[in-house]
Amino acid sequence: MVSSISTVDLFCGAGGLTHGFEQAGLPVKAGYDIDRACKFPYEHNNKAKFILQDVEHLSGSDLAKHFSGSSIRVLAGCAPCQPFSSYSRRYNDKESKWKLCRDFARLVEECEPEIISMENVLQLKHHPVFHEFIDKLENLNYFLESYEVNCLDYGIPQSRKRLVLLASKFGKVNLIPRTHDAERYETVRKAIEHLEPLSAGQKSKIDRLHLCSKLSHLNLCRIRASKPGGTWRDWPKELIAECHTKKSGKTYPGVYGRMEWDRPSPTITTQCFGFGNGRFGHPEQDRAISLREAALLQSFPANYEFVAPDEALGLSHIGRLIGNAVPVKLGEVIAQSILNHLEVVC
Repeated sequence: MVSSISTVDLFCGAGGLTHGFEQAGLPVKAGYDIDRACKFPYEHNNKAKFILQDVEHLSGSDLAKHFSGSSIRVLAGCAPCQPFSSYSRRYNDKESKWKLCRDFARLVEECEPEIISMENVLQLKHHPVFHEFIDKLENLNYFLESYEVNCLDYGIPQSRKRLVLLASKFGKVNLIPRTHDAERYETVRKAIEHLEPLSAGQKSKIDRLHLCSKLSHLNLCRIRASKPGGTWRDWPKELIAECHTKKSGKTYPGVYGRMEWDRPSPTITTQCFGFGNGRFGHPEQDRAISLREAALLQSFPANYEFVAPDEALGLSHIGRLIGNAVPVKLGEVIAQSILNHLEVVC
């Protein structure tokens, strides 16, 4: 059956969803994105072809060439979540980004694939554009179900909750049962403790992605005063930032925090390499987490490469690729749910 399935990944990024699909045995033919920085990691680590193209200018007939000869067509994607998320600073024009969800719906209407998967932040379900998407699919006679997925329930060592929509022409697609309960959640320790120690601003000689940002003298003093799971409220008064003494700043205790070894990490964002951007301090070492540690917490394999060997490493550049990615193991969960469904109905 797998040989008769073809998948296209819209808004594919660095390949987190595609890699999860491939790991589960669901073949992906192509991924589309407008970020040319995604081409190397997407094609180097996956079998699928990367196509640099705006989904706005994509048509159902363009997708048809990837689906040729396949009896089961899967259209998957994660439209950029920044309009709906409180984390990102990348986008200010919400309306233009909401259009990406509408373009996804348009492509569904133009080619009517047998299976559809969409993953996004939970906040999306509160926006009219999501309900438009649902209405469109129902009018096209899809059976659909949306799930609020706690990534911890599937072995991802990160507190991350996502909205997963699965739709099929054949019947309801059930998400596979969770694989972990609260007593068996994966931890920061299991994900990253084995990596070699680093100082702030240092990079590994073994793994070039294992590098971390520099810290100013003040922030070095702050992280030394920080306890795993603690907050800046634990610091001596002279280290506390002026903004945190104001009413508006007092509601953000998690910034400038350390992770805890025996708990999952917080949500990995595009700014995860910065100590002051969230609870991204290493549990033990006086630094923020490295890019490799962030990738592992996103459940990327330890050998996943994000830049070509001759390309310079940029913390912001790669942090964006990692933070924007669908966790690989979540991609596996979605793919396995689809495969289980097809095994029953086909």
